[in-house]
Amino acid sequence: MQIGAAMFFTDYSMSPAALAQALEARGFESMWAPEHSHIPLARNSPFPSGGELPKQYSQVMDPFVTLSAASAVTSTIKLGTGVCLVIQRDPIQTAKLVASLDQVSAGRFLFGVGGGWNAEEMADHGTEFKTRFKLMRERIEAMQAIWTEDQPEYHGDMVDFPPMTSWPKPVQKPHPPVIVGGMFPHAARRAIRYGNGWIPHSRRPQYEDVTDYLPQFRQMAAEAGRDLAQLPVTVWGVPPDLDRLKRHRDQGVARGVVQLAADSADNTLPILDRWAGLIRSLAN
Repeated sequence: MQIGAAMFFTDYSMSPAALAQALEARGFESMWAPEHSHIPLARNSPFPSGGELPKQYSQVMDPFVTLSAASAVTSTIKLGTGVCLVIQRDPIQTAKLVASLDQVSAGRFLFGVGGGWNAEEMADHGTEFKTRFKLMRERIEAMQAIWTEDQPEYHGDMVDFPPMTSWPKPVQKPHPPVIVGGMFPHAARRAIRYGNGWIPHSRRPQYEDVTDYLPQFRQMAAEAGRDLAQLPVTVWGVPPDLDRLKRHRDQGVARGVVQLAADSADNTLPILDRWAGLIRSLAN
């Protein structure tokens, strides 16, 4: 099992370039950048983790910018969106962003995607909360066509465009992995339908440990005719607990992602040093 790390990059956090270098030097497999375009002041949508919404949600930088900065100073670490809110982004422009980042990183991009939870935020982008998952599927299918076809076109109910030409194409073939974030069972079904992996959160109020659902996820994938090797599971928010990490590894989890605070290098590097020891122990 590989270990990645995520941070809300802000103007007061450790920089994405510095964090990427620190992670790469300590044996982390990947770095992940979340996104929120903004947080409306009038909000009724509850924070999924409960309690008050942390301030970094409204202050986080654009993930494609931060990951590009990280790409320029690293050579092996993978770079992922965790997650990109495609329901708030134009699919043609986003397809070009993904392909461009995959090019400049020499094929190291991981396209984590999600449908979001903040109805007021997505409404400001013209997206209806109740139909967001259909929109997400159509936008991803449209992007997959742009990445893989010389003259792509797409005709859906919510995304529709005639034949076009669009380059660059991604380095990774057929395209960077589309890893679908969200809870069981709905997000798992979406991952199986049009994704190349699933990102559940390790713990939510709805369950104690999401890995309890892995046997059901694998059964669903097999019934859908999907190759399980093409649907790796990335568990978000893993704790610094070697026994639990080994349990996840033995359950077949491909990757665990550590959620770091949006903090300075002085406060972050000691945490990474401790994780480096866990990564070494996990490999034995």
